[in-house]
Amino acid sequence: MVNRKKVAVIGGGVSGLAAAKAFDEKGHRVCGFERSHDFGGVWELSRSYPDVQTQSPKDLYCYTDLPMPKDYPEWPKGPQVHAYLHSYAAKHRLARLFKLNTDVLSMDRRTDGQPGWTLRLRSGDNEWSEDFDFVAICTGQFSEKNILTHPGQEAFTEAGGTVLHSSDYTDPAMCKGKHVVVLGASKSGTDIAVNAAKNGAKSVHLVYRENVWRVPYFVGGINFKRLLYMRAQEMQFNGWGRGPLKKALAAITKPLVWANFRGLETLLKLQLGLKKHNMVPDAPIEKEASCSLPIVTPGLFEALNAGTIKPVIGSIDRYEPGRVTLTTGYTIPCDLSILAVGWKLGVPYLAQDYRDKLIEEDGQYRTYRLSVNPDLPDMGFVGFNSSFCTVLSAEMIANWLVRYMDGQLKRQPSRDEMDRSIEQMLHWRRKERPAAQVYGGLCSAPFHFQHFDELMQDMGATRWKRSNPLKETFSYPDAGAYGQFLATAPQYQAG
Repeated sequence: MVNRKKVAVIGGGVSGLAAAKAFDEKGHRVCGFERSHDFGGVWELSRSYPDVQTQSPKDLYCYTDLPMPKDYPEWPKGPQVHAYLHSYAAKHRLARLFKLNTDVLSMDRRTDGQPGWTLRLRSGDNEWSEDFDFVAICTGQFSEKNILTHPGQEAFTEAGGTVLHSSDYTDPAMCKGKHVVVLGASKSGTDIAVNAAKNGAKSVHLVYRENVWRVPYFVGGINFKRLLYMRAQEMQFNGWGRGPLKKALAAITKPLVWANFRGLETLLKLQLGLKKHNMVPDAPIEKEASCSLPIVTPGLFEALNAGTIKPVIGSIDRYEPGRVTLTTGYTIPCDLSILAVGWKLGVPYLAQDYRDKLIEEDGQYRTYRLSVNPDLPDMGFVGFNSSFCTVLSAEMIANWLVRYMDGQLKRQPSRDEMDRSIEQMLHWRRKERPAAQVYGGLCSAPFHFQHFDELMQDMGATRWKRSNPLKETFSYPDAGAYGQFLATAPQYQAG
């Protein structure tokens, strides 16, 4: 008999909704907390910059039991994703489980001797403490803004200049007639640069530290999901836990793999005109592929060709009234500086003693299956397993985590097994695949299938692959199929 538990779900975005549904479905008492006024996380409308759209196609960015609407475009816009998340919450009646406009101030072990955690919470002027048997942290990797300041910034703003984080760029009118500098050339940076160029900016400079490989939505006319999101491609990367047979096969096929990726690089160089814009990366694409691999913003290279966006390698050294000077000494006119420098990864409300158990000195996270840490019992993370199919990844780990909490995994790990696995994964990231260290090592891409296989087998599913071997080998993950696979795992109810 599995005892019913009181579970806190922190965050009401993609991952929080998946967790609330999974724990509620098993009969637990779920108390969700979302600090904003609405569900959606990064897709909540007040946090979305104009023209934001998914990097993943809609059939890769959905839950197992709710496809995105047929009339949505292949890559839905932000308001469409927000509406989709609301429809998922409505389908499973998740609003009843959440308190909105509620901040988690702190999280510490219970003092009554019982397993679990005490959360210190605040809503408006009201503060209170509440005990929970288990806490699912679902704030993901895009919760706390990474705020940078540079010398001369105060004088720059006093002279009429503006500096803001990319998430605060909510109105294209703010760039009209302005000299715009965008710091950072990730997907958000290039999205904003294109939007500014289209909406009357006097000039747009895209400033970034180094060239990285970028993948267009269509590579040589083929939707990139049919080229990069398949087992056949995944097997060409150096995944974790490879035994002697897989290593021998990798050695035999190494020349073919090398030729495959050189061909892809050549195609990208020609299609995007990377040499023309001095944007050819130094590192091979197979070494760098991870969650940080950006998708090309539609219109980016057209704007580069037209000269309405100018790429500049470097970083901001200092501000002066009406301009910025880069670390290279190059000076750029600037009225509006938009910092597309991402988000701080972390759990600020968790006491430092616990964070020290979770995070290594080099920033790598000590997690088993990208979800739990044996030194932090009665808690786990949903959404730390970042990927190119984030919604499905969150749903898979949420279903794994509730079974882990209840001791219902078929392969329930011991403390020693978790420790060994964590050390092996840390070694793999540091020595065998340095690109996997991105986001603190919390990224399953490009190894979606390997990650999902482990989760499904842990849960005791009798199926985790499609019956058609060609489709399974040469097609992208299918959310509906994973819903069927989940149904083959042993079912139970807490009571």
